[in-house]
Amino acid sequence: MKMKNKDHRYTYLTWLTIILVWFVVTEFNLISSRLVPSPIQVIQTFFDILKNGYNHISFWEHMGISMYRLFLSSFLALITAIPLGLLSGYSKRVRAIVDSVVQFYRPLPPLAYYTLLILWLGIDESSKVMLLYLAAFAPIYLACVSAVSKVDPDFINSAHSLGASKKDVFFTIVLPASAPDIFTGLRTAIGVAYTTLVSAEMVAATSGIGWMVIDASKYLKSDVMFVGIIIMGLTGLLIDFILKRIESKLVFWKGK
Repeated sequence: MKMKNKDHRYTYLTWLTIILVWFVVTEFNLISSRLVPSPIQVIQTFFDILKNGYNHISFWEHMGISMYRLFLSSFLALITAIPLGLLSGYSKRVRAIVDSVVQFYRPLPPLAYYTLLILWLGIDESSKVMLLYLAAFAPIYLACVSAVSKVDPDFINSAHSLGASKKDVFFTIVLPASAPDIFTGLRTAIGVAYTTLVSAEMVAATSGIGWMVIDASKYLKSDVMFVGIIIMGLTGLLIDFILKRIESKLVFWKGK
């Protein structure tokens, strides 16, 4: 416990140093405020957006639409990637069908096929959610495939020798053993989807935190850009913290 608290002190010291350097650099005009606004300017801009919104749209509407896109796509990826990933890890035939498709599109830059999604699905929310869905699907799927491959075959063979059916083996051995890796894949997937959110909001969008950053960059509003980036970073940390707490409650056998 003492070691953990000591590690936290290093974390706080790191961020305190970053903020201090940021303050000194901007306070003494070592870098133009147009490029790097001061911490005070960023805080003032945040409260101004919180009060008056941005581009006649409230802050909470920007935040809400971004979170809607992120969570809907992540949920759809969760309920499809987990079954397919576990089945692909469990069955070579299923893996032969699904794996090559996932491996083909996974390394492609999101903007490379986003224009196709807009052409097929239109410029409304469908194309944006689909883009984030594809970004989130691959990490969860690959984590599930990897998790099943790491299950000790002796456990499975022992269960079969005791008369357990394939269904029993899957739900009592394979799924619980894979759960820690599934959560790791889910955390990675939401992070990847969040980074793709800016790409999704670059084209044909008029709201969202990612769109706010892109729009501000057109007019060199670096303070607004900093506000959007910091908000995305903090919400990303919050989401990951919540997922880790859920994992500690549901997957209590991890590491034991």
